[in-house]
Amino acid sequence: MEMAGDKVHSRDISISTYPADNDCVVVEGVLLEKRLKEYYLLTGEKKPANVLHHMVLRMLLEGPTLIIREVEVEMPGVPRDACLEMRESLAPIVGLSITSGFTGTVRRLVGGVKGCFHLTSLLLAMAPAAVQGYWSNRASKPTFGESKSPERLKQLPLNTCYVWREDGPLVEKIKKEFDLL
Repeated sequence: MEMAGDKVHSRDISISTYPADNDCVVVEGVLLEKRLKEYYLLTGEKKPANVLHHMVLRMLLEGPTLIIREVEVEMPGVPRDACLEMRESLAPIVGLSITSGFTGTVRRLVGGVKGCFHLTSLLLAMAPAAVQGYWSNRASKPTFGESKSPERLKQLPLNTCYVWREDGPLVEKIKKEFDLL
């Protein structure tokens, strides 16, 4: 595909996970959106290239069920002062678990006029990364592979994708290792 000019817009999302106490992790997402060329408002006013959105979302997630215990939002850069009113818009997600149905629940609770499109987009981008980050943190501990109880199997990311489907070869192999077949 051929592009007919220089880039005019960019949106970068970065997501990092950090260990916290009591089988918790902090997942931090940063959305940085830029207009890379001068642009015009609907009023005709000319504006310079600039940062349009700069938002930071942090979530404290607990345990293998990834329950959201805390949410923190920073908005260092937004296009309108009214956007700052949305810093608390994600409060309704506290207590949710990042599991099947999460996306639909988030859209119902904080989507549309109930929230900020950019924060909701960042949150939904963070969810799969949060799953990976949590399990990366768990796997970084030497005791990670020691427990082979049936309860442990319930902690796996079952049915989160094709590879982790309950009737697939990976889960079958794990069940054999756990002596659950």
